Amino acid sequence: MAHDSQAGGTEKNGSLSSILYCKSDLREGSLQWAKEPLNGQVLMVLSMDNNCSATSFDMELCAEKLKSFGVQVAADHWRRLIQDAVLKPEVRRYMFYNSRAFQIAIAVVFYLSLWTNIYSTVQLWSFGRYWEVSVLVTLVAVAVTIIVILVIDCRQRKINMNTDVRLAAVNEIFIQHSLILGITDVLDGPRNILQLWFVRFNPERCLQSLSAHIMDLQRTRESGLRHSLDQICVVMEAAVQPHPETEEEEASREESPLLSNSKKEPVTCNELLHLVPEGPPEVMAQQLLVIFSGCYVRLLVTGRLPRAVARGHLEHSSVPCLCQFIETTVLNTHRSWFTGR
Repeated sequence: MAHDSQAGGTEKNGSLSSILYCKSDLREGSLQWAKEPLNGQVLMVLSMDNNCSATSFDMELCAEKLKSFGVQVAADHWRRLIQDAVLKPEVRRYMFYNSRAFQIAIAVVFYLSLWTNIYSTVQLWSFGRYWEVSVLVTLVAVAVTIIVILVIDCRQRKINMNTDVRLAAVNEIFIQHSLILGITDVLDGPRNILQLWFVRFNPERCLQSLSAHIMDLQRTRESGLRHSLDQICVVMEAAVQPHPETEEEEASREESPLLSNSKKEPVTCNELLHLVPEGPPEVMAQQLLVIFSGCYVRLLVTGRLPRAVARGHLEHSSVPCLCQFIETTVLNTHRSWFTGR
């Protein structure tokens, strides 16, 4: 199923009239005037039940909505990218095991196991028979469980290489049309619901600001910049290609036809793939915007972004824009954009 798009926006500078744009209605030949969406505004949310493997996002409705927003993208291409990014069975299982429902279940099991173990241990001592000990054990178990939950929540605020980065290929296409995507999960009773968010984002000003910042870092502290970018990598499994002379030598050593006809398993090794290679500042900035857009949308729509001290490129909101988020959390700049909530 899918939710309707959310329209609207605030006027700029009070007395100035809002910029309007013309979008085509779902009916052929029909035009509709609407306020131009602002950066950070949610345009559309698609939902699906992650507990049922047969369900999927309503791609037909998504394509119609995108056309109504004036986004002309080849549907087959982005459908396949979304399918590869978040709809594969192994990815959906990973998202379920990292969902709120599963985390709540793990927290309950952890609390019960911890309480039982501490209480059983305390009972071995003479003072363990007093009722005050049960209260103390309960408080300790609750405190440790809360700490574990907070650690998990803190980890959820960081980029997830298995979900956020997988959306980079989709965002590379949609960011050219002033859209970025992110995925979240919500708990609806016993069901785990996945939501795919389409957020308005014009990257021009963020791209210019981030490019200038990277250029400044290349002049002032290039080693620190390279160290920060080296952390943005994924582990890839690559096949080891044997040397031709080695293959001939191994083939000459085989004596029986059985061995020569046997299929050998390919030798593989793990390699680190750096997602932001060295290059011009504009190219590196574009790559950073694409990679972290999925994480940014996820934190934006769930209200996990901190408040920004400096004015960013989201005129209607006090949260940081995408370039501020990258500069502070990724590039480890000393300039503090955010305040705690």
